[in-house]
Amino acid sequence: MRQSTDTILMVKPSHFRKNEDTAVNNYFQTEEDTANNTQELALTEFNAFVEALENNGIRVIVVQDSGELDTPDSIFPNNVISFHGSKAVLYPMFAENRRRERKLNVLGELQKLRIEFERIIDYSIYEEQQLFLEGTGVLVLDRVNKIAYCSLSPRATQTLVDRFCEDLGYKSLVFEALQNVDGEPLPIYHTNVMMAIADQFAVICLDSIKDKNQRELVEESLRSSGREIMAITEDQMNHFCGNILALRSKNGEQSLIVMSEQAFKHFTEKQKEQLSEYGDIVQSPLYTIEKYGGGSARCMIAEIFQA
Repeated sequence: MRQSTDTILMVKPSHFRKNEDTAVNNYFQTEEDTANNTQELALTEFNAFVEALENNGIRVIVVQDSGELDTPDSIFPNNVISFHGSKAVLYPMFAENRRRERKLNVLGELQKLRIEFERIIDYSIYEEQQLFLEGTGVLVLDRVNKIAYCSLSPRATQTLVDRFCEDLGYKSLVFEALQNVDGEPLPIYHTNVMMAIADQFAVICLDSIKDKNQRELVEESLRSSGREIMAITEDQMNHFCGNILALRSKNGEQSLIVMSEQAFKHFTEKQKEQLSEYGDIVQSPLYTIEKYGGGSARCMIAEIFQA
């Protein structure tokens, strides 16, 4: 299994807006949605992002949200579904209105393109027990070494982390990452806003892991995988520098590091030089999506790995 892929799934939004059901513990949704053209702005950003990815040799499979189910966060499919060779996994979602996203028939759309999976693992039944695991939002996967990094939060339950690891053959490395919200340390809602793992490097906000032993355990695990660690500050994390993703072009000749324009602007020049050693940086403006959705470039992409 490779760490990066050249084929991804993205969902074109129909009714994007600030989702009040998720804002209760997504502290990246910082502003009230008072605009009357939020969907229009988000769609413009989405289309430009898709174009930027395709221009860099990524195969982007776009599924249109029909708008029939009122799914304001469908633009973030990586929380709802992930792909692992011959397996696809469906996840239990914290917000009730996000559970509707599983009805968008993503698997059916992929099947039309002859992308099929031998086994569908569906954890959605755990919603009845108030147990949640929001996909590769909460699971940052080292796919090569089969390690699942997870910061526990209301969106990530230890029991389901263990279940995922058992079903997919991963080892778990669980910790607690905290975000300063009005002077109070609160759990970061998704691990993928504070860390990202690429083929040869990892970006992580180590400062958000307050427990020294946990922090050292995570750092040592990343180092032992042979990756260079790039530490980002909490301020950089708050500007989505941790919400990046490594991809590769369809011909396999080009490694790409995908991020938003906001994230790019908040990396230091030295960090940009370091990242550029590992691949070409692809950036795109996602300000509306980030402001009201509380997610960025990585959240918008579900990687497709086929057997």
